[in-house]
Amino acid sequence: MNRNMRGWMYVIFAVLIMCITLGYAYLNTELDINGTTNITSANWSIYWDNIQLGSNNVTDITTPATISSGLTEVTFNVNFKEPGDTYEFTVDAVNDGSINAMVSVVSNGVFAANGTTPKTLPDYLEYSVTYSDGVAIAQNHLLEAGDTETYKVRVHYKEDISSSQLPSTADNYMFKFSVTYAQADRNAETRPVPSFADASWEVIINNVRNNPDVYELGDTKEIDMGTFGTHTLRIANITTPEECSAEGFSQTACGFVLEFADIITTHRMSLYATGFANTNGSTVNGTGNKGGWEYSDMRAFLNSTTYTHDNIDYSTTGIYNSLPEVLRNAIIDTIVVSGHGSVDTKNYTTTDKLYLLSRKEVWNTGSNDTAQGQTRQIDFYASQGVTTSSYSAAAKKYLESDSSWWLRSAYSGNANSFVFAGSGGSWNNFHTSDYVIGVSPAFRIA
Repeated sequence: MNRNMRGWMYVIFAVLIMCITLGYAYLNTELDINGTTNITSANWSIYWDNIQLGSNNVTDITTPATISSGLTEVTFNVNFKEPGDTYEFTVDAVNDGSINAMVSVVSNGVFAANGTTPKTLPDYLEYSVTYSDGVAIAQNHLLEAGDTETYKVRVHYKEDISSSQLPSTADNYMFKFSVTYAQADRNAETRPVPSFADASWEVIINNVRNNPDVYELGDTKEIDMGTFGTHTLRIANITTPEECSAEGFSQTACGFVLEFADIITTHRMSLYATGFANTNGSTVNGTGNKGGWEYSDMRAFLNSTTYTHDNIDYSTTGIYNSLPEVLRNAIIDTIVVSGHGSVDTKNYTTTDKLYLLSRKEVWNTGSNDTAQGQTRQIDFYASQGVTTSSYSAAAKKYLESDSSWWLRSAYSGNANSFVFAGSGGSWNNFHTSDYVIGVSPAFRIA
């Protein structure tokens, strides 16, 4: 968009009226069979509740989203002044009665300020009312007694538009959305839930926290990482067995773990194979894996921090800050236990957002990994039967070709190497820490 356009001022007057029309049908039935039939009293109660504001940047709000005293109408009034302005909120449709309901009629229109003259939505404006997970609201969708369904309302003044698409004078629009609920009948149907591949990150995060069973191990989703391109995440772990509660146990294969199914880019574990330690500021000859994962250049690169030893700032070039903001906000700190090389005497415990897997977590063996007893095979590789002799499911591609990818395990047999997964997923590989091969991290959300 032309830089000068940001200075133009246009006001859009937006009003939304959301109504619930209640239908209460087929309940006046008289039963008479030579005796007395008692019919339990029924209660019909559906209403709006619980408005929650979304990602808004509009400062001129005449009337924030408000539920009417009768609980069946929501209104708001905002002024949009420049491209990029957004007003978004969610509101719950609550079935507080004892009768199952279903969507009978959905009406959604754009009108002039008088509320009666239809208008066409202009190119510079986006408006939608959907369920919170992006599914369209449709006839016959079931709302069972006692349940709640969350609607999302969004109005957005587009940024990626040309000057010719902008309004030349102030304009105003009234949005009217109405949904009618009636007593559920045999046509009622549970609405579809978006797959892991299709759902927004907001929806996925909400489901992981409240209803993780909707997703399956191995489900995948493409993710846009800006300069790193588009890559594929998969659900790598969903269980938290009892061993995860043991003191000193790595949490890297516990809970809801997402792993890249492909290789994002290539990078070294450390700048040095020999001659320097990875530890902060010290110099030790011939110790490329001293300090293990904790003091590696790779760890700083993944987590978009600074590699202290050589003062390399990865805040703008690292992996973590290339993830979508909504996803970053859901990634939790993970306790990571990692093995050491021959010049160290103890394992390393760190707290990270992103981490590499270990040898044990992929092939269920920890040969030459001193931390093998502090972790477990991750669910995905266990489900695929990955072992040291059957490892095709551990293969990953970089630029459409099978390639090697680093693990966080320092090779215990020498002072300068880390282990990696070979091309095709082979397991018994290690190389000096300055070797440049694939990067394919994991992380947990909750």
